Amino acid sequence: MDAIHRFAKPQLRRPRAVIAFEGWGDACEAASGAAGYLLGTLDAGEPFAVIDPEEFFDFQAHRPTVTIGDGATRKLTWPTTRFHDISLPGHDRDLVVVSGDEPSYRWKTFSRYLTQVLCESNVEDVILLGSFIGQVAHTQAVPVVGVATDPALVIRNGLLTSEYEGPTGIVGVVLEACREAGIPALALWAATPHYLAANPNPKAMLALAVRTAAIFDIDADLSELETVTSEYLERVDAALAASDEFSAYVSELEQSEPTADSLDPDQAEGLMTEIEDYLRYNG
Repeated sequence: MDAIHRFAKPQLRRPRAVIAFEGWGDACEAASGAAGYLLGTLDAGEPFAVIDPEEFFDFQAHRPTVTIGDGATRKLTWPTTRFHDISLPGHDRDLVVVSGDEPSYRWKTFSRYLTQVLCESNVEDVILLGSFIGQVAHTQAVPVVGVATDPALVIRNGLLTSEYEGPTGIVGVVLEACREAGIPALALWAATPHYLAANPNPKAMLALAVRTAAIFDIDADLSELETVTSEYLERVDAALAASDEFSAYVSELEQSEPTADSLDPDQAEGLMTEIEDYLRYNG
């Protein structure tokens, strides 16, 4: 049985693809949030293809959801990987947006299915979105690190580089699958403040959406996300104002430029306790 379910064969003009997954590489929902916003603001319709989850998910970790009304099941939704086609009037290239949960099993096979759909759709290049917890301040511009199948893509787009070595998620595996398939791919990783890790971060979502739109030359209306970001920052600043110790901690972060250590995803667990230790001993 083919794990790829195709509902339509869209006629796309030299398409590019944006890919984001919920899960390990989606700190503060920045990556999935950016992709979801682009899907909404660019008026994406129903997916033209999905990857069936049966082979790839632990349904106790990624449970299907059910909608019940009048005592009967109305809808059962599984954690599928969805492919949306988006026509971009006024441009000579269209867009494919791929979204879903990070799978539990058989990542190599899953990634090959994903790139198979990209190849069938004649996708010419790819941006993957990710986010991680970093030692950065919310008052500063969101650092965006680039990793690519060709390092020239990182340099050309003015992205920060990384020497990270350690565990990876599905974004890293799909990036390698794109390399194997001969599709140029660039992963954009947004750093999110470790002291705000418990909530969605619209500022990081906006940073990824802005970078994606600029690199792919997409006219996307980001005004709603900009408004949400402004309101979010106002709430964070109000919380800061209520704590001199917290304000002092953020001020310390503001004094330093992002470094390899501060942007190391492998330091996330330690960073999560740093703010607690700081407040404990300085409060």
